[in-house]
Amino acid sequence: MKKLLYLAVIAMTMIACQEKKQDAESAAQATIDSLKAVNANQAQELEEFMGLIDQVNEGFRLIKEAEGRIDVRDASVEKGNTQHITEDMEFIQQTMKQNHELIEQLKKKLSNSSKSMSSLAKQVKALEQQMAEQDNRIQELQTQLAERDIVIEEQGKTISKLNENVSSLTTENEEKAAQVAAQDKELNTAWYVFGSKKELKEQRILTSGDVLKDGNFNKGYFTQIDIRHTKSIRTYSKSAKVLTSHPDGSYQLIKNDNKEYEIQITDPALFWSVSKYLVVQVK
Repeated sequence: MKKLLYLAVIAMTMIACQEKKQDAESAAQATIDSLKAVNANQAQELEEFMGLIDQVNEGFRLIKEAEGRIDVRDASVEKGNTQHITEDMEFIQQTMKQNHELIEQLKKKLSNSSKSMSSLAKQVKALEQQMAEQDNRIQELQTQLAERDIVIEEQGKTISKLNENVSSLTTENEEKAAQVAAQDKELNTAWYVFGSKKELKEQRILTSGDVLKDGNFNKGYFTQIDIRHTKSIRTYSKSAKVLTSHPDGSYQLIKNDNKEYEIQITDPALFWSVSKYLVVQVK
């Protein structure tokens, strides 16, 4: 009986030891897993942190390249060609803004990171210092461009004023030319008509034996001509009589090959000096 009791105690002791061993191993594994997780998180955090730093440094590199392309002493600037400078300055401003935002992200990550990341604080400080120096350089560049822009703006205003004057003179000359052309056309415009006595009466061109007695006649019945070019007017009739007054010697009433009358104007200025209307009665 004593022997059985002894064996039972030994068995229970062994079981208890085995359980303690398993508990210890589980605790150790949990510690290992926890350390691995911490290391993995730290590695990821460090990778993200370094990625942001690389972006900031790349931004500084691109800004420096853009600065190198801007030369306020460039001859093209004197000629008003500032498009490339404007584009580079816009790019610099955008990249500077992006770098400021990235550095703020780095500072935020640093404040929320584990102690192992505190060693990167010096790098963030260095980037902030570089950013401040960059800001100062860009401000100086902007000042130089602003001074040069004043010259460019003044030149632009002068050129603009000249263009306005030229445009104004051109418009004025065009208006004068149009006015002269209109006056010239009016001075050299005349009207003629031929028709039977009945037709002329119907159009009130001939009233009570008088031609063009008043202004109440059908002007649309007349044909408009340029007296500088029209020197011959056909009547398409073998009987024609000029009713309006035109000085003798300024024209001839002749027959063509078809035995139809034509009015040959030998002296246009004299012919149209009395009246700019020609009325011919035909049969």
